[in-house]
Amino acid sequence: MSGLVILMMLVGGMGTLFRPLLSAALIVALEDRLGDIGGALAASTGVDWFRSLGESVTIVTGIIFIACVLAFRRGIVGEIVARVRPLQA
Repeated sequence: MSGLVILMMLVGGMGTLFRPLLSAALIVALEDRLGDIGGALAASTGVDWFRSLGESVTIVTGIIFIACVLAFRRGIVGEIVARVRPLQA
């Protein structure tokens, strides 16, 4: 459970209260709906392995954790905000 809290902070990034709250909602929604997402991916791609995504929540959150640490220094939401902000100016 403590790993999920760290993941929520990594996805949201630091600096505001809104981004970690948004990422917490995204992570919880992902955990709840991962089986549905896997079923939809299996139906659209024909790859039957996607049906087991609901059972692999830990693996998927681990992959997101690794991606955040390696690629998104400001968090995923922080990176999106940083890229959208210059477009608004």
